[in-house]
Amino acid sequence: MQIRRQIFVKSPHHQQSIALQLDPTQSILTLSNLTSLLEPSHRISLSAFTLSLDGKPLNVSTRIKLSTLPPVSTLTLHPRLLGGGGDGGATGAESRDCYLKMYAEKKPDKVDPNEQRLSKWLNCALSNEPLAEPCVVDLLGNLFNKEALVNALLTKKLPKQFNYIKGLKDMVNIRLTHVAGGDDGVLGDTTSSRFQCPVSGLEFNGKYKFFALRGCGHVMSAKALKEVKSSGCLVCHVEVKDCDKIVINGTEEEVKLLRERMEEEKAKVREKKGGSKKGKNGVAVVDAGVKVVKRQMDDGNVNVNVNGNGVSVKKFKAGDAVPVNATKEVYASLFTSSKKKSDFRETYSCRSLPLGRN
Repeated sequence: MQIRRQIFVKSPHHQQSIALQLDPTQSILTLSNLTSLLEPSHRISLSAFTLSLDGKPLNVSTRIKLSTLPPVSTLTLHPRLLGGGGDGGATGAESRDCYLKMYAEKKPDKVDPNEQRLSKWLNCALSNEPLAEPCVVDLLGNLFNKEALVNALLTKKLPKQFNYIKGLKDMVNIRLTHVAGGDDGVLGDTTSSRFQCPVSGLEFNGKYKFFALRGCGHVMSAKALKEVKSSGCLVCHVEVKDCDKIVINGTEEEVKLLRERMEEEKAKVREKKGGSKKGKNGVAVVDAGVKVVKRQMDDGNVNVNVNGNGVSVKKFKAGDAVPVNATKEVYASLFTSSKKKSDFRETYSCRSLPLGRN
């Protein structure tokens, strides 16, 4: 006796289940058999669905023996999810270039502003390592580990932004005051500092303005210098002028003022080095940079006149060095430079005699 088997179809397009009658003469059930039963009679396109029979997914290679099926089975149709990338669906991009650009651009990593600020105040501006004594500050207020800066100068590997640092005279040794009981290790906490003002106790973390004093090297807050009226250092009492205060990690305007002050100081040094000097003949050379003129003056090749406006150089002429008992015109005639060029005519082989004699 043949058992008649039914398959109920659950589809999202039909509110009620569809019953399919299977041919009892068939022994094998395939996906093509189900397609032939569903598409013509029930107007269902299986290309938009994936199928599962009694919870088991079906594909083209699936073959089911009818003898193993229960009398009543359930065939479920699951809608395919179109699009999403890589399958020809919508990408949300206006064009392919826009789509590629969307993934090609790498978004910058977010940096904690507190950590960035604290790193600028507690790390070397050159090596980015934590500040460790001995420390120095340049004339523009940048902090360095002295060893790292000196090594960069010796190996000539100093970055271009620090090319104004030529030697030890362009850096100031500083004394940082450690926080009592503070951690001198690697930077970890983005809200605390390892240094403080020796007078007010304010933390050296970028929230407050600090100055480095060129005379003694002590670093203290602007608040302490403002509240305590004194013409000297508040720690060692060394005399301090306004020009000796270097603001640390200042604003653009403050750095601009420091740069102007630095250029003025260098100009004064150059002017001092280029002051009046005396040659072997006792003639004052105002511009010491003109070394060639001075050397030629010593050799007697040029005549130098010194006045209030500088040095005037007179070129050598044969007529100015006439030997004793010699006629000036005769002596000058030995040199072609003593006659005007218009008085001579040159040939292809040699210089000619003066006009009127050939």
